[in-house]
Amino acid sequence: MSPSIAIRLEEELKDAGRRYQKGVKQLCADGISRVPNKYVWPVQERPVNDKLNSSKAKLVNLPVIDFAELQGPNRPEALKSLAKACEQYGFFQLVNHSIPSEVISSMVEVSKRFFELPYEERARYMSSNMFAPVRYGTSFNQNKDKVLCWRDFLKLTCHPLPDVLPHWPSSPTDMRELAVTYAKEAKHLFLKLTEAVLDSLAVRLMRDQIMSEFEDGSQLMVVNCYPQCPEPDLTLGMPPHSDYGFLTLLLQDQVQGLQIQHKDEWHTVQPIPDALIINVGDHLEIFSNGRYKSVLHRVTVNSTKSRISVASLHSLPSKCTVRPLPELIDDEVSPKQYMDTDFASFLAYISSCEPKKKNFLESRKLI
Repeated sequence: MSPSIAIRLEEELKDAGRRYQKGVKQLCADGISRVPNKYVWPVQERPVNDKLNSSKAKLVNLPVIDFAELQGPNRPEALKSLAKACEQYGFFQLVNHSIPSEVISSMVEVSKRFFELPYEERARYMSSNMFAPVRYGTSFNQNKDKVLCWRDFLKLTCHPLPDVLPHWPSSPTDMRELAVTYAKEAKHLFLKLTEAVLDSLAVRLMRDQIMSEFEDGSQLMVVNCYPQCPEPDLTLGMPPHSDYGFLTLLLQDQVQGLQIQHKDEWHTVQPIPDALIINVGDHLEIFSNGRYKSVLHRVTVNSTKSRISVASLHSLPSKCTVRPLPELIDDEVSPKQYMDTDFASFLAYISSCEPKKKNFLESRKLI
């Protein structure tokens, strides 16, 4: 190969790398008609080759938990349903959750408008710093992913709000106001749900202390955009993964895309209007000593519609240690299953390798 050709190929590779760093929205704006090779997943990992073809996957009937029931006289029965959902599915749909529908619709709508901004405006928030209060990016972990995902995201650190709010996007002009309103509503709902989770686990000791830690706990809001894709069977919006935190509150539009793994098969979740999807995170699996399960889930994409979701991930303060609750440990019946861990260990793990499935949680297991 002549030096001139080698230089040209090197420049082409660099140019392709720069294009991918700009994200999927920009690729679509450039008018692509094929999925670039960088986004094409290995044959065995594509949704079309699963036991359940993504285009024919059964809709999973996730348990539906009525938040109003959790707050009323039927709370004991509702807690049993909550425990069963966390044990068997790791997911449930929450209805009557008290977040006003206008707050939900406004959050979805302003998220769409953010991703419609010119690339130069969105690029102001690009950062490889995992601790940045605001991060705009693409894929899952674009610095480590061997194959990129059909996804752009905006991550907003939500605690403490007075410190991080000045860093949040100022465009669209109403984004901060609408996102703050939703973040506060989500945090309030998370605390109420956490009280119910503790009750469903029959936690009695140190209950007040645990709740006070969660009140000062971490909250990360991830706004996801999955643009329509010319060849959706070749790629994924997000790969199979579990969430690291305690509970995730997922707000999504009415476009299907979320799939969960249940009984070793993938099932599509049908959104319920105004409902939130709640899922158990790795920290809750550790906290419950394995009783409640964080479950693998992924996102598929389609050729006709873009999809927006807003995930609010909640856990203990980042400096706290997450460990199995002592009163849920019995050396004979239910021995300790996970080593103590902290958020710093999680960040170090995902910063050093390509995240896959539940590898981090598996690395914390004792038995």
